[in-house]
Amino acid sequence: MQKLQGRNLLFVGFTLFSMFFGAGNLIFPPFLGAQAGANTWFAFAGFAMSAIGLPVLGVIAVARSGGLAALAGRVHPRFAAVFTLLIYLSIGPCLAIPRTASTSFEMLAPLVGGGAARQLIYSALFFAAAFLVALRPEKLTDRLGKLLCPALIVLIVVLFAGCLLHPPAAHYAAAGEPYTALPAAAGFLAGYQTMDTIAALNFGAVIALNIRAKGVADERQVVRGTIRAGWVAGAVLLAIYAMLTHAGALSGAAFPGGATGADTLTQLARGLFGRPGLVLLAAIFVIACLNTCIGLISCVSEYFHGLFPRVPYAAFAAFFALASMVVSNIGLAGIIALSTPVLNAIYPVAIVLIALSFVPRLAAYRWVYPLAVGLTCVQSVADAFALPGLSALLDRLPLAGLGFGWAVPALAGLLLGLLLSRRDAAAPQR
Repeated sequence: MQKLQGRNLLFVGFTLFSMFFGAGNLIFPPFLGAQAGANTWFAFAGFAMSAIGLPVLGVIAVARSGGLAALAGRVHPRFAAVFTLLIYLSIGPCLAIPRTASTSFEMLAPLVGGGAARQLIYSALFFAAAFLVALRPEKLTDRLGKLLCPALIVLIVVLFAGCLLHPPAAHYAAAGEPYTALPAAAGFLAGYQTMDTIAALNFGAVIALNIRAKGVADERQVVRGTIRAGWVAGAVLLAIYAMLTHAGALSGAAFPGGATGADTLTQLARGLFGRPGLVLLAAIFVIACLNTCIGLISCVSEYFHGLFPRVPYAAFAAFFALASMVVSNIGLAGIIALSTPVLNAIYPVAIVLIALSFVPRLAAYRWVYPLAVGLTCVQSVADAFALPGLSALLDRLPLAGLGFGWAVPALAGLLLGLLLSRRDAAAPQR
């Protein structure tokens, strides 16, 4: 029985890391460091939980459950259909894929110039390249894991080494908002912006495809290989995030006032290496964003091809690449503003689904998943979109002020679900 191990495991893990590590993963850790200052590592602990721990657990949850549709189906088949569709649209042409192009263009703009015309040309070339690679999703390990991922890691290590050899500041600056009072909680919420937890619910299918391409035929070994690849990806993410966060904290102290993580890294690279530093940074962003874009186009196209098998995979890949190109020209700031409420609505639901999956016995209780996830969904949607009347009422829940107002409804749904399920089981059959 063939297993995924050795170099193959490492390369598949690198592939998963490459799919995770894109636009948000580059700009949010350094921005966290720049804002958190002296509280950087407390904030980083919270960030690591939501931006590394939850995505790895998401990969494991989906692999063990037999896919996202099967996991979400424990709530209700209609919920599974709607939630899965929202997940794929969020990580697809509506938010995550366009962000890869808009972010990488912002890093190239200081070198080639900005403007709408240049951004349009760049996005066309960017998505054409991503589309061509995504045409063979089973080959992503060869193209991402063996080539682009190692190149990306080397470039980030070079930037980090510059910070160690020639630190731009002697120490971190004072902590700024929102990292003064509860930095770990603020860091946890900042991790939502990477989108990796919701992406993890879908990446498992493409990773399983690559594992099978390595000759692993037994489905149990495919699941185990997917889980082990998740741990490899998580370890690499932890190391890279720590480097970027430290670099961002030093940059924030030396060059205060950056409005985004892109600004933070640009000032750092220019301060360390001058114009060559901007070239280095642009290369990092283009490779990272291209990696993620390719992975996301593959995932979304595989999903919709499964729904509509008469439409070729390549047609879906072309459509999503073109649609994402159009949305990407809104610009990075517009995409982030659009993504924040959507992620705040979806993320708590994904967290609760993942958490419930690690207690297998709960699947046997009829009402647990519907009530726990349903009450979480009500709170998270009301909190994200400020529904009249309901949002003000739910704002009074414990932990709501910290961004975790969904925790009490989720726990209440779990307990009520257990109670109702046991009552139904104890009722005499007619």
